[in-house]
Parts: sequence; C-alpha cells; structure tokens
Amino acid sequence: MNKKETAEIKKNFSDKSGFFIMEKILTGFVDAEKNLRFHSINSCVTMPEEEHAVYEETLKRVLNTNVGKAFTEYEFPNEAYEEGAPQDLLYKLLKSELKDEETAENFLNHITNNIAYTGPFAIIAAYCSYTIRTKNKLDELDEDGDEIYRYLLTAICPVNTGSDGFVFDSFNNEILKKVNTELIISKAPSDGFLYPVFSNRSTDVNHIMYYTKSANKPNISIVESVLGCNFVMSAENEKANFQSILKSVVGDDLDYTLIKTVNEKIQEVVEENKDETDITVIDDKKLHTILSEIGVPDEKLTALPTVYESSCGTAPLKAANLIENKTVLVSPGITVNIKPSAADKVRTSILDGRRCLLIDLDDPNIEINGLPVNLS
Repeated sequence: MNKKETAEIKKNFSDKSGFFIMEKILTGFVDAEKNLRFHSINSCVTMPEEEHAVYEETLKRVLNTNVGKAFTEYEFPNEAYEEGAPQDLLYKLLKSELKDEETAENFLNHITNNIAYTGPFAIIAAYCSYTIRTKNKLDELDEDGDEIYRYLLTAICPVNTGSDGFVFDSFNNEILKKVNTELIISKAPSDGFLYPVFSNRSTDVNHIMYYTKSANKPNISIVESVLGCNFVMSAENEKANFQSILKSVVGDDLDYTLIKTVNEKIQEVVEENKDETDITVIDDKKLHTILSEIGVPDEKLTALPTVYESSCGTAPLKAANLIENKTVLVSPGITVNIKPSAADKVRTSILDGRRCLLIDLDDPNIEINGLPVNLS
C-alpha cells in the first residue's frame, strides 16, 4: 500500500463515510504472564455510540499514512499459508467475518503465544467492509463496477493502572496517596496490522501492513512470529547502514562539505518525487550517481556495489529515512547544531596548524547563554 491508498482507507474509516461499515469487534485481554484472560465478539450495530466511537478512534490510529516508517507492508512467505500458519489464521478469520468463536480464539491465542510484550495488553480487531467506488469512461460513478474491500484491522494496546499521585479525600477531609487498581486500556496502540492490504484499489491477501507507534523500535516479534514475515530494517537501522556505507566507500574523503552535500542531494530526490504515490528509494545505483556527481573518485566507487550488498543485500533504502533535518557537529566537550538554512555558513579549516571549525556571522550580535554579545 502506498500513501494514497492508505489515506483513502483512513479517510473512509468512519460511519459518516457512507461507504464503510465496521461490522464486528473482537476484543481480548492478556495479562502480564501471557495468559488470555478474556475475549468476546460484539456487533457494532447494537453497540452504544460512545463505545463505538472509542473503538473507531483507537483502530484508526493503526492506519498511519507515514508509509514505510510507522506503517510498513510485508509479503507473506509461501510457508505462511500452510495449515495453522499466520496467513492461514488471518485468512480464516477474515472469511469467518468474526462470527466463529473457535477461529477468533485461535487467532488471539496465536498472538498471545508468539508476541514479546512487556506488561498486560489488549487486542482489538475489527471486521470492516469498504465499498470501492469506480468511474466509467464518462467520469461517472459506475455502481456495476463497485468492489467490496473486506478487511481486518487489529490494534494491540498497552494496559496500565493510570497515573500515580495524591487525591483529596472529601469524606475524611485529607490528602491521601492515590490507589488505582483499574486496568486502563490505552487508546493509543503500540502496534497493529491491516489484513489484507488495499493495493491498486483492490484486495491483496498475500500482503499485510504492520503498524508501530515507535518507527525506530518496532516489535520484531509481531512481524516475524505473529505475522510470519521477514523483518525489514527500521528507519534507524537504514540510516545506520547508510552511514556505514558512506564511511566504507568514501573513507578519508569524508568531510563536512561532502556529508552536507549528500544530504542535500537526497533531499532533492525526495522533493522531485513528492507527488509520487510510491515510496522514494535510494539503491546502490542511485547512490553511485549522487557520489559521482559530487566528486567522489571512481576508484573509490568501484567498491560501492560490494559494500552496499554486504550492508543491505538487494533491498533499496527509503530516501526519507536517510535525510538529516539538521547537521550536528560533535567533538569532545562541544556539540554544534546547525539548521539546513545555515549549513553553508559553517566550514572546517586549518589555521596556524590547528584544525578549526569556522562559522560565518552575518550579524555580529550574538547571544551566549542568553546574554547579548557584540563581536564587532
């Protein structure tokens, strides 16, 4: 799924859409010892409006349009469709429309037994349908061409006992330590997934979208053990691998200007493709072009394909994950943060035999620790 497809499903994830129905909700509670303590299936038709609204708010957060970072597509390997495997469990749950107790319980037990999770958590899964409207050659809505996209949206939500603190006891007229034993389910899921995916405005049962609240720290156990997919690098790991490639290939030529220029070049690539629905990526060939354009010698670039493959295999890197929004210069005891607009005002040089960091100041009036200082 790309950003446009995700945005379409998210936009229509509401009863007000007219094309969307959330039909049933499956809920389960798992304690800190990994025991499935409770589960139930409820119809959304008879559900109180206030309760329905909370489920809708929680589940909608899984449909994150930050595709490629917080919301990532995974392909099921062939063995995932074997009897009892993750894709098989999901497909059966989808076909059951959350009407079969045994299928639902198998699904919840599969998550409970395979997830690595600290503390108690709740599982909320909804069976939904979305009418995909199509248009004919006259740009009119073609009701005969409508397709129904039926899907499961699952949220995994942490559970806690609320905030610690003090309360005023009006009966005894005193301030007491707050004692809260109620287990509160967060409306902000830590993880979730959408199955099947909505691709080319149609259903694709061989792929799944995984959501993580923390793009830099995804729950790998959900991807690999719960969903049965091969984990791909997080945004943090992609950036680390990219930096490792630069260090290995460029070597001693790596300096402030080169690092700044590479960042600017990747920003240009992202900007040029900002209207594209597919994720903009940087592979070894594109990186070769960028480094060649900024003057990295050909003899160094001959090592790029091998270095890239050893770090990333054949997988391209998402360009947005590689961009630095500011330049940070770090030396023992000194840290300098430089915004992109001021990057050209900084340079390195050797003065009187000493390595120096030089900063051009258009305005001689600066502040040090909040106090004005005039350098003129």
